[in-house]
Amino acid sequence: MQLGKPSRETLASTVWRFTGARSRAVIVGPTPGVDVAVLDIGEGRVLVANCDPISLIPSLGPEDSATMSLYEVASDVATSGQSPRYVMLDLNLPPDLSDQVLSRYWKSINKTCLQLGVSILGGHTGRFEGCDYSIIGGATMWTTCRRNQFLTSSMASNGDDLIFTKSAAYGATSVLTRAFPRTVRKHLGSSLFEKAWKYMRGTNTVNDSLSAVKAGIHQRGVTAIHDVTEGGSLAAIVELAGASDLGGIIDVESIPISEETQQIRKLFHLDPLTSLGEGSLLIASRPDRTRRVINILQSRGTKATLIGHLSSKTRGLYGVSGRGRFKIRHPERDPYWNAYWRALRKGWS
Repeated sequence: MQLGKPSRETLASTVWRFTGARSRAVIVGPTPGVDVAVLDIGEGRVLVANCDPISLIPSLGPEDSATMSLYEVASDVATSGQSPRYVMLDLNLPPDLSDQVLSRYWKSINKTCLQLGVSILGGHTGRFEGCDYSIIGGATMWTTCRRNQFLTSSMASNGDDLIFTKSAAYGATSVLTRAFPRTVRKHLGSSLFEKAWKYMRGTNTVNDSLSAVKAGIHQRGVTAIHDVTEGGSLAAIVELAGASDLGGIIDVESIPISEETQQIRKLFHLDPLTSLGEGSLLIASRPDRTRRVINILQSRGTKATLIGHLSSKTRGLYGVSGRGRFKIRHPERDPYWNAYWRALRKGWS
């Protein structure tokens, strides 16, 4: 069973190839490694949108599941450098999901939208045969801005620095800790467990993106932002470089891995560099603005680390470590999915 996204080859021959009717209004359509779509809406303004699955993970609970789901969609929109403003949601619910659980889930969606400043415009809600946990639908979120005020992960430039926020496998650490708290606490101990438990609030990267662009955008500062999600740090690096048609050199050992994540790695047998990274960002910046970007992020409590540089595509995309130099490739799959289901089958709680 292949869980998570289809292979890049499959996506290239389907989703990225067949894109419906052509329109001059579409500035950015389905593009590998790009978090948002961009549509010209006239008068010098654009609509910036993203669509993501939303989940209800029983072991996580309806409240945390709803919050995490909205954070993920909002964080993608915010990689444009703009605040998300509107959302529509499609809930395809399992037949056995009770009205009480639905109420708790929706109230958490509402609370999270209030926190983010996002208005709910509508959607669809129903119970259907064949629907099951944990993916229970999808959400589309968007915002508008002037045409010269948005970023995408395809806008990085030759010579840019690459900045990584927080630490590797941030999302995997957050979800697995919340989903299996008794097992994780026993393995990590109380101190590290408490640190890992607090990761949930950090999976919201909206403020991190909006803070980074205060250093300037395009050739005056931040050139591209990419949300680190499925496939982890290495996938995000390949995606941003590929979207911008660039290569680069990455000091892989400089990518932070927290002690709590190291322990999660041992418990669940994960590779931190290829595991769900929701909560971290990959930021490309002009070299003369990098220190400013890092200082802004760190001043608001977000760890930011310079991990490498982008260069011409002809030079390739390479990682360097104490073991030497190697070509960075997109991970075939994220080990988080199998780790989660394996823990469920073992009866972990």
